[in-house]
Amino acid sequence: VQLQASGGGLVQAGDSLRLSCTASGRSTFAEGWFRQAPGKEREFVATITRNGRVDYANSVKGRFTISRDASKNTVYLQMNNTRPEDTAVYYCASSDYGTDADALRLSWNYKYWGQGTLVTVSS
Repeated sequence: VQLQASGGGLVQAGDSLRLSCTASGRSTFAEGWFRQAPGKEREFVATITRNGRVDYANSVKGRFTISRDASKNTVYLQMNNTRPEDTAVYYCASSDYGTDADALRLSWNYKYWGQGTLVTVSS
């Protein structure tokens, strides 16, 4: 499985941005978005399972939306009402671990990773 993330850029606080992650190869149980800010550990952002169940980190709940277009093998992260603290490199990932919500919040349960796309939110 290969993942290609795109859509990052520079936006002002309050603006919207949509990230895309296109997968090639076989399907997996779930896809997720993680992010890593400078000097910080990689953290969970959102995940969507094969059957469409979604989960979000508390810090983005109500602002970000994860979705999938199966016909395009693409997962999206719609980022609305962005904040400076959303600034990070965003990574998409795919997991064969299963559909357990708690497990899908953990980066080590994702086997395949994209290259990352930088999102910068200015104040």
